[in-house]
Amino acid sequence: MAGHSKFKNIMHRKGAQDKKRSNLFSKLSREITVAAKMGTPDPDMNPRLRLAVNTAKAQSMPKDNIQRAIDKATAGDDENYEEVRYEGYGPGGSAIIVETLTDNRNRTATAVRTAFSKHGGNLGTEGSVVHGFERLGFILYPATAGSEDKVLEAAMEAGAEDIASSEDGHEIWTAADDLHQVAADLEKVLGEAETVKLAWKPNLTVDMDEKNASTLLKLMDVLDDDDDVQTVWGNYDISDEVMEKVSD
Repeated sequence: MAGHSKFKNIMHRKGAQDKKRSNLFSKLSREITVAAKMGTPDPDMNPRLRLAVNTAKAQSMPKDNIQRAIDKATAGDDENYEEVRYEGYGPGGSAIIVETLTDNRNRTATAVRTAFSKHGGNLGTEGSVVHGFERLGFILYPATAGSEDKVLEAAMEAGAEDIASSEDGHEIWTAADDLHQVAADLEKVLGEAETVKLAWKPNLTVDMDEKNASTLLKLMDVLDDDDDVQTVWGNYDISDEVMEKVSD
């Protein structure tokens, strides 16, 4: 149970997403609706929907918005979204995975390809970078959830595979199939998590210098702004020193 996952780097800056509440809520609503359509509209009986609802709650999405997204799935609307994953290379040799929910593959593929090409990268074929990542469950708790020892004990008891604690919070990793159960067990001890979701964790990370970091973050911003893009993952690591310089 050791090692820092550097989640603040591999899942693009949460703080930046928080500033775009409307765009973020739209993405969360789409995931909730798709999850509810794929199974029962009851979160207790639908693990994917429960994860989507928990993520929405963690982002302070109003309960009415969450319920509307669930109701939309049962109303028989004509919107049909499919999950499409794109893989490519960003500045500095970074590997990037883009997860989307789209009702128009051509539109989404064009937008993602353009984003890569305009910001020092190129879109690859399916499977070109995913081999460098592991599909895992991820649970994030704020530092206020408890001491490192308390969270470590709770995570081990719940069956988590890895945990990293810092002043930023507690990052807990699980096997993908165990995520729902581990999250439920942790909630009984630590309360509601800040983030519960399936994640792509890189096996190795690539350090970004100032120039590459600046271009990479612009690419991430463009991808984040796309309504079809749900989550962006990468194997890059930007040090606090470099991040401070490119944020000026």
